[in-house]
Amino acid sequence: MTDVPGVLVGHTTVDDGADLHTGVTAIVPEQLGTGRGTLPAAVYAGNGHGKLVGSTQVDELGVLESPVVLTATLSVFRAADALLGHLMERRPDGLSFNPLVGETNDGHLSDIRRRPITETHVLAALAGATGGLPAEGCVGAGAGTTALGYKAGIGTSSRTVRAVGRTQTVGALVQSNFGGVLTALGVPLPVDELVPAADRAEPPGNSCMIVVATDVPLDARQLRRLARRAVFAMARVGASFSNTSGDYAIAFTTSDQPPIPDAAIDPVFAGVLDAVEEALLNSLFTAVTTTGVGGRTSHAVPHRAAVERLAAAGRLTARPYA
Repeated sequence: MTDVPGVLVGHTTVDDGADLHTGVTAIVPEQLGTGRGTLPAAVYAGNGHGKLVGSTQVDELGVLESPVVLTATLSVFRAADALLGHLMERRPDGLSFNPLVGETNDGHLSDIRRRPITETHVLAALAGATGGLPAEGCVGAGAGTTALGYKAGIGTSSRTVRAVGRTQTVGALVQSNFGGVLTALGVPLPVDELVPAADRAEPPGNSCMIVVATDVPLDARQLRRLARRAVFAMARVGASFSNTSGDYAIAFTTSDQPPIPDAAIDPVFAGVLDAVEEALLNSLFTAVTTTGVGGRTSHAVPHRAAVERLAAAGRLTARPYA
């Protein structure tokens, strides 16, 4: 994600080692603080079972006017209020603001009803946002999430793309918390075959939040097309797109140039699909086994078993554990 120039990422993790495994992740486009009040943006709901605060205005006007904050479902409104305060402090004459805050439900591992996220946590994630390699796995808004039967979390990735003779970047950040059967490089890695049954406690599929950033010049209509492809990428890793899974994508560009023609957009679509797929896999393969509220344990993907299965399917050129 941070390979896109000017896009920063910060996390605040709330983890007491027992009943709380939650947090905040902030995506901060520096361009919003350099005299530009908005950036072209779009939202796509693959399945709208969620609480994406601020989404209708983005959908209507096609612009982003705040950082994007991700957190837990029952903390989304407190996080939105904290982000609102942040925006008001920076625009003392403003009378209307549209904080954009997404969520997934981490109640399988975290005591979500305690609503532990405070203004301090949100402001810390915003203030700590940097352009370095973002932390992945059980951090920030991904501290308590699970996906595809395994412990999951935050994942990021990027791709360079060629469009209209220029090399530019597409980046993705995901908060994985959805159901299905983990699939990597086309090979199923089902939890019921890789983790002993006695150790499994599978939660229902909940949601996935995807944020796509790029410096390719695009308008809001084109960005909605990118956001749609971002949700499509979930199928590559085995998502089931269940009834209760709130699957959302937010896409924005940092460019202030005229949009590229639609005839040149296919490489950008391909970059989005690949970046989101890799970010989703990173969110799982960087997570660690976590025991949370009620003594429930969510196991990390067993790397050795996964690699051996991929190698057996001819998807790897080497066997790292040989």
